[in-house]
Amino acid sequence: MNQEVCSMDTKRISNLTRLFQENKDVFIALGDETRLHIIIEMLKLASINPNCEGIRVGKICKISNLSRPAISHHMKYLKDSGIIKVNKKGTMNFYYLDADSRLNNIIHILKESIEICNERKK
Repeated sequence: MNQEVCSMDTKRISNLTRLFQENKDVFIALGDETRLHIIIEMLKLASINPNCEGIRVGKICKISNLSRPAISHHMKYLKDSGIIKVNKKGTMNFYYLDADSRLNNIIHILKESIEICNERKK
């Protein structure tokens, strides 16, 4: 392997390291089984009712059998990581998955990681 290729690999891996760091809150948010369950339930509801404005915490409590404080804690994680957003109507909060969320960053990071691994096999 020549020096130019090694330098390019070093830059790619350095960039990938930076991207992992910048998005670690998303990985942490996705690393919890309860939060994954919430995301899946939100996807199910969105597929049933595409015009849905979001889901309220009370509904998530019913489908997950978790307390309101527990759900609020997990929703805060998901919201802070940029995976979900909130639509406020008066005193009601409707949570929804953000189609343009930071999940796209995770997809890019994983694709780049796969490319680097596959190039190393050659």
